[in-house]
Amino acid sequence: MDEEIRKEIRKMALQNAFEHGGQTQDKIILGKILGTKPEFRTKVKEISEDISEIVASVNQLSLDKQQKEMEKNFPEALAPKEKIEEREGLPELKDAVQGKVITRFPPEPNGYPHIGHAKAAIINSEYAKMYGGKFILRMDDTNPEAERMEYHAAIKVGLEWLGIKFDQVKNTSDDMELFYEKGIELINSGKAYVCTCKREDISKNRRERKACKCSMEDIEKNNKNWEKMENKFKPGEAIVRFRGDMKADNAVMRDPVLLRIIDEKHYTVGDKYRIWPSYDFAVAIEDSIDGVTHAFRSKEFELRKELIDAILDALDMRKPQQGFFSRLEFKGMPISKRIIKPLIEEGKVSWYDDPRLPTLEALRRRGIKPEAIRKFIMSLGLTKANTLAPFDALEAFNRKFVDADSIRLFMIKNAKKLKIKNLPISAIEIPNHPINDMGKRKIEITEDFYISGDDAQTINEQTSIRLLGLGNVLITKISDEFEGEFVGEGDSSNIPKIQWVPQKTAHEIKMVIPKILFNGEEFNENSLEELDVYTEPHYLQLKEGEEIQFVRFGYCRKDSQNQAIFTHK
Repeated sequence: MDEEIRKEIRKMALQNAFEHGGQTQDKIILGKILGTKPEFRTKVKEISEDISEIVASVNQLSLDKQQKEMEKNFPEALAPKEKIEEREGLPELKDAVQGKVITRFPPEPNGYPHIGHAKAAIINSEYAKMYGGKFILRMDDTNPEAERMEYHAAIKVGLEWLGIKFDQVKNTSDDMELFYEKGIELINSGKAYVCTCKREDISKNRRERKACKCSMEDIEKNNKNWEKMENKFKPGEAIVRFRGDMKADNAVMRDPVLLRIIDEKHYTVGDKYRIWPSYDFAVAIEDSIDGVTHAFRSKEFELRKELIDAILDALDMRKPQQGFFSRLEFKGMPISKRIIKPLIEEGKVSWYDDPRLPTLEALRRRGIKPEAIRKFIMSLGLTKANTLAPFDALEAFNRKFVDADSIRLFMIKNAKKLKIKNLPISAIEIPNHPINDMGKRKIEITEDFYISGDDAQTINEQTSIRLLGLGNVLITKISDEFEGEFVGEGDSSNIPKIQWVPQKTAHEIKMVIPKILFNGEEFNENSLEELDVYTEPHYLQLKEGEEIQFVRFGYCRKDSQNQAIFTHK
């Protein structure tokens, strides 16, 4: 074995022995050396003998001699180890100063907010909180073709439901005059130009990494073309391009668009402007002027980091730290507007609050708690690895939040009738929760009950069942309608225990059960199951939106007086 490797093994053996009362073990040192020198994984036999010999030699030394040898030959092994502070939640930020961190969440109001928006908003808000800093909500509203007040309002409602607080709220369109000023500044410094090439020619040149004739025009011509953009050119006839690098491997840097003409009425500023900034131009300037110190976005924007830094360098403006994280989606539940919108138009899902969707409105309607979403997202951390999570990962967090506060109610599906003779009572009180004190509910009863069809299949004549909370019943007749006699309390250890609903006061509701929306690329035609079921009249006293655990069925949310939505088991 190489003498340097023997020396490294001896250092590891001395250090480990000294830290553990003077003794170490072969397998510990073998593990350490394979961890630092993976090339030895194919030579375990050869190095094991040397390790055994060195470990035996070290273990024969006293602690004092071990320390002296380390002081002489390996003083670095005695240096105190840096203590790694364990923390829950997000990793620490680079160059972050307590009280000085500013983050932002810049959603585009071009659709309803979904679980991916929740991740971005929560990560940015948590970092601001972590450092006692400032958090900005900035509506990225610079594409009048796609944006609407309806979406703007939906984003605000969704964020409020998530419990996210902002120190400042603004619209990117508030700064339109500044974008014009900075665009003209870049044109006058020769770092941007007006391009009047056809769209297909621009794309071809970018693919072939060739500059177009417009990039050769002088500043005076570019200024004249800018004036034409304001009042003469039509959409698509002229754009302002950043003078990047047409030879760059990063295609984003091949003279990208900074400003373009859009002749659509904006939902807040109307038709005051017709030249609108691109996302890259707007976000660069906005993050700089808003004082954002750490700008996080999903990793599909990672290649745009170079461009945003280049724009700010060209304008001699302050640059934020940029960070990236993976998009968050659920398996079989797409977040893309391009997929969801046609599903709504074709009537395959009802609206953006359809409980099969991953939009915030749909998750709320399904019975997912905002606290569960926050915990779930924080558990994922700041990874850039693709996050295509199974929905039951979120369900596990949600269960912890809904269990303690969910009233327990009986619910019957595939109802069968049961008539019970000799009932000594006309009402009974049942606790609303098996553990927590959530009061009791009174149920009026007669001799006529509904029981579940599934339970009914397991019942035989002259056998006993126990009606939960009520008592034992001897089944005397089985036909379309079951009959039995009330026998009261007694041993119920080996008899079926079933739930029930009085026929007289049973309340019929529709139970909506959302399932996975897509199997691979294929829409699941059976993704929404609907059951007609009976439940107790107490259901009518619950507020809309309350979470219920229907006994032996699962957690559900009251959607209306006549409908409940299944949340999860």
